[in-house]
Amino acid sequence: MGRGPSNPDNGSDAAASDSAASLRAYGGEGGDTRVARRRTSLIDAALDLLGADDAEAVTVRGVCRRAGLTARYFYESFESVDQLVEVVYDGVIEEIAHSSLAAFAEGETMRSKVSGAVAVIVDLIDKDRRKGRLLFSQALLSPVIAAKRMESTTLFAGLTLQSASSVLDVHVGSAEAAGVAHYKVGGLSRLLAAWLEGDVALSKSEVVDLSVALLVSPADILEKSLPHGSADGE
Repeated sequence: MGRGPSNPDNGSDAAASDSAASLRAYGGEGGDTRVARRRTSLIDAALDLLGADDAEAVTVRGVCRRAGLTARYFYESFESVDQLVEVVYDGVIEEIAHSSLAAFAEGETMRSKVSGAVAVIVDLIDKDRRKGRLLFSQALLSPVIAAKRMESTTLFAGLTLQSASSVLDVHVGSAEAAGVAHYKVGGLSRLLAAWLEGDVALSKSEVVDLSVALLVSPADILEKSLPHGSADGE
């Protein structure tokens, strides 16, 4: 028997069919949902590797092995390991910034605002030590993380100034105010790193109290000077 006429579009039709099939619902779960779930698994796997006591270098193979996925699914969501690390770091920073600013806003006095914000940060990194190590551990020497830490320090220094200006008479644009803000953020970061590493034997409430005392004590330095920054009014 002779064969029917061939269809030159069969290959492209099959490819389109495969692509469509990949996004079909399986077990009630749509394709977009599966992609999002795999992306979340890769992010969590990377956080596992970065935040471990013996932090490992993050590789496509290592992340995929931990997430139980193949490299195909890695590149479905990320172009590179560096991009994945950036997404992981930015996600933790966004979580901390959102939660701490909300807690700061709820306080009625400067001390209660700072105390609320610090308590939220300490609680978050205590509940998930991976996040604390990602942000503060000196064992993580990745150039990507080093760059992201510099970015986050600048971000939180800016947030510190903006937050303080809502309570104190702070000249946000002064060099002194910027210096104090960076000092506060850097000091808090190092204290929390030492606490996570076991170098500072304090309870969670004690580390919060100490952090608040250190953060609030330089508040007077942030107070605006006279109009032109001169103590004698000149």
